[in-house]
Amino acid sequence: MSYFTPDIECAPYKKMRALQSERLAQAVRRAYVSVPHYRETMDKKGVTPADVRTVDDLPKLPFLTKDDLREAYPYKLLAVPKSEVVRIQSTSGTTGKRVVAFYTQNDIDKWDECCARAIVAAGGTRDDVVHVCYGYGLFTGGPGLNGGSHMLGSMTLPMSSGNTERQIQFMCDLGSTILCCTPSYAAYLAESIIAKGLRDKIRLKAGIFGAEAWSEEMRRDIEAKLGIRAYDIYGLTEIAGPGVSFECAEQTGMHVNEDYFIPEIIDPDTGETLPEGARGELVFTTIAKEAFPVLRYRTRDICALSRKPCSCGRTLVKMAKLMGRTDDMLIIRGVNVFPSQIETVLLQEGYSPNYLIVVDRVNHTDTFEVQVELTPEMFSDTVRQVAQQEKKLVRAMRSMLGISPRVSLVAPRSIARSEGKAVRVIDKRKI
Repeated sequence: MSYFTPDIECAPYKKMRALQSERLAQAVRRAYVSVPHYRETMDKKGVTPADVRTVDDLPKLPFLTKDDLREAYPYKLLAVPKSEVVRIQSTSGTTGKRVVAFYTQNDIDKWDECCARAIVAAGGTRDDVVHVCYGYGLFTGGPGLNGGSHMLGSMTLPMSSGNTERQIQFMCDLGSTILCCTPSYAAYLAESIIAKGLRDKIRLKAGIFGAEAWSEEMRRDIEAKLGIRAYDIYGLTEIAGPGVSFECAEQTGMHVNEDYFIPEIIDPDTGETLPEGARGELVFTTIAKEAFPVLRYRTRDICALSRKPCSCGRTLVKMAKLMGRTDDMLIIRGVNVFPSQIETVLLQEGYSPNYLIVVDRVNHTDTFEVQVELTPEMFSDTVRQVAQQEKKLVRAMRSMLGISPRVSLVAPRSIARSEGKAVRVIDKRKI
């Protein structure tokens, strides 16, 4: 097995816990002194920095939410002088005020290290050609994997998103071996490569895919089409972008970089901390960030944590593959529906992962439609055969979801492709 920082990635639990406790106490003190928001919320809860000495004291701290971050725009959560800030990153496309995160050079170096660990876990070395087609600029995807590749010493292709023709040309001509992008764009690239007859021209061995929830079925589909191993990676602008956690060769969850981030799982309704293995909302605390410390941030992502020994040798806690987000979850006729559940059904039934969920409300009743692309082979079927396929999908989705959508099978490549995060849901309800 290869590791970028073996002393950390394979550290005994007690050693990591002691390091986390030391860094947590320091982080809380810095935040309390430097950021009025933390001082005010801690004072309101009756908590002082002296009360937080170990990881076990985390539940004493108040939560931080995305609304808090928006209200703090632009500088109210900045913990260092602006002269020490070398970069900002920002969330993309949210309503209202954006969330802006700040980085010192030391913060950037730590983030690069986290992404380097992820690349090595996917089999990367300095001899690889890392093809980064996450977006650059304010989006964290491109800068994160770009920095990790540089720190590892790999040749880096900073492609950014879009221009699929150029992506494939460079992939073939320069011999890209590790692909970094969203899973939906990886699926689109695979589709395009096969359509051009270039499958034998690419040299990819691995892909590092994140920024979206994706199913195991989608993973296997991408792996089969591109002839690679597909690895999950997790991050968010508010914490540090991709590299907060990463998948290893076992592919049974993502190892959290615990020397920099402490994860918790809470009940999303009560805020109560849940035990290991329980599924709930993921909460993160940064313990080494200088410019933008984050204490107990509610991510809205749903998963579980596990310390079950991993065959890769890493002792870092694992977070399960995300099922979805509490705020991405659709409630349709009183039933909780996640897009990832629909994707699972489609891939199990042999369809492409290109679909669109359309929800509306007519006469006070929710309507629920799933538009699904036919494969080119299916497109030649008769109208009667298509109708039978739609009925079969309705039954399969009802079995998965507990609710029956209307299924519409549409022509191949008729649903718009995404070169960034895929748009899977159109909710027309005024709720």
